[in-house]
Amino acid sequence: MKKWKQKIKSWMTESMELPADVLMDLPRITMIGQIHIYIENHRGVLQFSNQELRLLLEQGQLLIKGESFVIKTILPEELLLEGKIDQVIYLDS
Repeated sequence: MKKWKQKIKSWMTESMELPADVLMDLPRITMIGQIHIYIENHRGVLQFSNQELRLLLEQGQLLIKGESFVIKTILPEELLLEGKIDQVIYLDS
């Protein structure tokens, strides 16, 4: 049933030319160099340290590695992280 819903959402996104992050619950990630990363549409913080941030997504997880991490803004579905970002890894569920 879940795969069927994904296929319908994907078809609607393509045929109606709508942003995929809106219909398919995909995260929107905006990076400014290696110093800022802004993530929208996450489902919560799973792990945080000054070298790693792990976020829960609708489908999988997002792992960010680096150093000197500070969460500047955290809202229910948005997060702004500052520090030296070395890796952004999408972990499939």
